[in-house]
Amino acid sequence: MLNAFYIIAGLMAVGCVMMFVISAMTPRPSSIGVVNGQLAAVPDSPNCVSSTAEDQLHAIAPLTWTGSQQDAMQKLRSVVSGMPGATIVEQQDGYLYAEFRSRLFQYVDDVEFLVDTDAGVIQFRSASRVGYSDMGVNRARMEQIRQRMQPASGQTK
Repeated sequence: MLNAFYIIAGLMAVGCVMMFVISAMTPRPSSIGVVNGQLAAVPDSPNCVSSTAEDQLHAIAPLTWTGSQQDAMQKLRSVVSGMPGATIVEQQDGYLYAEFRSRLFQYVDDVEFLVDTDAGVIQFRSASRVGYSDMGVNRARMEQIRQRMQPASGQTK
């Protein structure tokens, strides 16, 4: 009975190490960035949300902002960089790309933001780099960012 415990514990440890190695070695997707003024489309898997997606599984409302585009990007950068596991990889005029790394297995989520001045919103895409399901992590993170982007009480758009 004790041997079975050690075998199971050993297999779990090996599995954890393998997941860590796979996650750490997975390269940045080639679809990152803006092409023809848009972020990449969502994959078929449920581990991605996007404000430009049209299906219920992936769709989520874009972010709104107050003030100038520059103010919005400064606020967004501040919000994102203050979140656990976040690393800002790139920022250009109206675009921000960050990687979010989970604590335990070091899974990477790629998160992009693009200011859409015509619509007056910030479009975004948040996708897990590996795996099939993210158990709602990307959607929850984006809602957290949305909440933190809201103007302080008493301010108007």
